[in-house]
Amino acid sequence: MLDLIVRNATLPSGETGQDIAVQDGRIAEVRPQIEAEAAETIDAAGHLVSPPFVDSHFHMDATLSLGLPRLNQSGTLLEGIALWGELKPELTVEAIKQRALALCRWSIARGTLAIRSHVDICDDRLLAVDALLDVREEVKDWIDLQLVAFPQDGYLRYGKSPANLKRALDKGVDVVGGIPHFERTMSDGAFSVRLLCEVAAERGLLVDMHCDESDDPLSRHIETLTFETQRLGLQGRVTGSHLTSMHSMDNYYVTKLMALMKEADVHAVANPLINITLQGRHDTYPKRRGMTRVKELLQQGINVAFGHDCVMDPWYPMGSHDMLEVAHMGLHVGQMTGVAEQQACFAAVTGNGAKVMQLDGYGLKPGCHADMVILQAQDVLEALRLKPARLAIIRRGKVIAETPPVKAQLKVLGNEAIDFLKR
Repeated sequence: MLDLIVRNATLPSGETGQDIAVQDGRIAEVRPQIEAEAAETIDAAGHLVSPPFVDSHFHMDATLSLGLPRLNQSGTLLEGIALWGELKPELTVEAIKQRALALCRWSIARGTLAIRSHVDICDDRLLAVDALLDVREEVKDWIDLQLVAFPQDGYLRYGKSPANLKRALDKGVDVVGGIPHFERTMSDGAFSVRLLCEVAAERGLLVDMHCDESDDPLSRHIETLTFETQRLGLQGRVTGSHLTSMHSMDNYYVTKLMALMKEADVHAVANPLINITLQGRHDTYPKRRGMTRVKELLQQGINVAFGHDCVMDPWYPMGSHDMLEVAHMGLHVGQMTGVAEQQACFAAVTGNGAKVMQLDGYGLKPGCHADMVILQAQDVLEALRLKPARLAIIRRGKVIAETPPVKAQLKVLGNEAIDFLKR
């Protein structure tokens, strides 16, 4: 007797009529018409069944803090940073936890069951670190939450960052972060990359740097990051997030840069919603939109994922933590409307993000964790177009959230309306 069978599923690959058998929290078999009994059977009715959505770049310590202590009147990155600096002295562990847990409930309902969150370590109390470590423990049965020690005020620019980073990692934070373009000089930025990568190498940790989140084409810390990745043998363990300066770099240099990234097996994470709203603020027209060269990076065989980055915080007043909204925006701004390109954007919020986070047992193959989302859509392209209801969210073979199918109820008034609807 199996624990669960999901019948008549359409997979992201396009295969239809597939049954997914689950035993002991893992996928036992995937094929058409599995002849077996199960304690629970779900008829997917031809709908798309996907592995969970993955948000590979988020800031959970700031989420849902919109309006505290005031609204970002200009909507700019720098005013957002200033607002966060004003709010930090007022933060409490309990308030951060409440907001983060509320966001996690939103995430579960939308099928996002893996999140990499950066956490600011430039508050010497490390309140956000303590809060999110508690949240990671509380949500572990529902969400894989990975934390990045993020020196938001600069690893070298803020003098206590090195000590705070060490304390955060000692407490159990998973990943080493950085923000080299925010250091006082280009040389300090490059030096910070070197030091932080050395910390990661010594501790056997992953690296995820906010890298070149700028319109400046001369902000080239991703080049240093690829070099340090090679020097320290960190291939496959390093991520460059944002990379918006690449949008403004000349093509000749970018061809060299992408080859280096591919050689070093460095992942890239773009944040379409935030990149296109915060970048290009000094432009008149033509106006740059800032998102990195997603299409070209993918064409070079570089793993590219998408992140939501922010939801209702000092930097972004919108959002619901729907990763299909992120992919939907990404394919628009990246001009990725070809069939294979749309499928790549779906992968950017699923499997590619899992590679960034190095998630064990992710996917819809036998042996993988039985984590999946049933969407009210017939295939990947329809899911991207409609951003449909998540009919069922399954974690380790158990349904943890459901949404009824969405169906419009037409109200007919008079014979003329009936005649119109019949035509």
